[in-house]
Amino acid sequence: QVQLVESGGGLVQAGGSLRLSCTASGRTFSIYNMGWFRQAPGKEREFVAAISSSGVSTYYADTVKGRFAISRDNAKNMVYLQMNSLKPEDTAVYSCAAGQYSNSAGFRMIWGGQGTQVTVSS
Repeated sequence: QVQLVESGGGLVQAGGSLRLSCTASGRTFSIYNMGWFRQAPGKEREFVAAISSSGVSTYYADTVKGRFAISRDNAKNMVYLQMNSLKPEDTAVYSCAAGQYSNSAGFRMIWGGQGTQVTVSS
C-alpha cells in the first residue's frame, strides 16, 4: 500500500510559480510511475504530468507543457511538481497518484492522495 500526502498549494498571482510536493509512504514507492492530476470545480479530473519509476521519462498534458516540470526523489519518497507561468485556468485541486503509465493507455491510478488547492488570481 502507498499513502500519498500533497503540500505546497496556495494562492498566487498569474505569472507566478508554485512548487507542489507529494510525500509517499511505503517501501514500494520506487516501483511506481507517479503522476499529478487536477480537478477544477464543475470539471472532470484532468491528467497533468507523469514520471517513470526511475525518473528518466516524463510526460505532460499539452495544457502545461513547457510551464510545469515533474520530478521525483526515490531516496526521499517524494514527487514534485514545479509550476511556472501560472494562469487563472490552472486553478484546481492538485493531487498526486501512484500507478502505471503508457502512451497508449495514459495513467492508470492505483493509489491517490487527497489533494492540495492551487488558486491563481488574475
